Amino acid sequence: MTLLAILGIISSAIYSGTSLLYATLGEVVGERAGIVNLGLEGVMLVSAAVGVAVTSRTGNPYLGILAALLAGVLMNLLFGYLVITRKANQLASGLATMFLGFGVSALIGKDVVGVRIAALPRLLLPGLEGLPRVYSSLFRFDILVFLAVPVAILVWWLLFRTRWGLGVRAVGENADIAYASGRNPLWLRYQALLVAGLLSGLAAAHLTIAYTMTWTEYMTGGRGFIAVALVIFSKWHPLRAIAGALIFSAAVALQLALQAAGVQVSPFLLDTLPYVLTILALIAWGGTRRHSAPASLGRVYLGTE
Repeated sequence: MTLLAILGIISSAIYSGTSLLYATLGEVVGERAGIVNLGLEGVMLVSAAVGVAVTSRTGNPYLGILAALLAGVLMNLLFGYLVITRKANQLASGLATMFLGFGVSALIGKDVVGVRIAALPRLLLPGLEGLPRVYSSLFRFDILVFLAVPVAILVWWLLFRTRWGLGVRAVGENADIAYASGRNPLWLRYQALLVAGLLSGLAAAHLTIAYTMTWTEYMTGGRGFIAVALVIFSKWHPLRAIAGALIFSAAVALQLALQAAGVQVSPFLLDTLPYVLTILALIAWGGTRRHSAPASLGRVYLGTE
């Protein structure tokens, strides 16, 4: 494999992993508050469709990103209303949100299927100006790529270095004890889902407005479910999510490179490589008590009498 091919895999992994990282960070915040959202795929689809529709009509990708963020928040708050206010089962509500997202996104995006939209401008990584164009072109990224790691650090800081983060984690461990300490579990869970919705919308915006620059139905391709798996892989820690997103996206880039190189292996087998790698990573990582799931994850908080 040539140096150019290797650099191409790295560049592709960074680009495709960015949206996955944002989605994983959002799910980390939600699960730290005790809520698992299996409807993340639907949330991302609606956000992606809205972002492309607004960008197509206005010609402004930044307005499209803003619209995607708002769509992600609204979808997550709808899910929150089901599981927090109405106290519905989280898994069933998540699946309902996912199927709702399938339908709503298809409706919103029906007029912009395959339409090319204005994309975010790409900037060259500092210090690479002297490279030949064939190499430097691989490392031109949009602003959302540059912000991915700082956002992960910000999420880590919010969860582990602020009183708000302490409250969110307390609710995720034991909502009754959090309530006894003077915190409002319902309000904190809504706040966590709001942040998660923003990050999910940002993930969808990057996927469509910066990466593919178009919309097709079900284009997330299971990224919502992979993000849920990467939360487990990262042990519910935002900084470990960076490694998880890069590993999965690198596997995707590798299997595409192998197919392009004409490797004599079934393309269907190569397509499974990223998902097999994710499963193997989860098995190898194992489980430790120190980094176990929040104790109240998936449990409905019924409140106090």
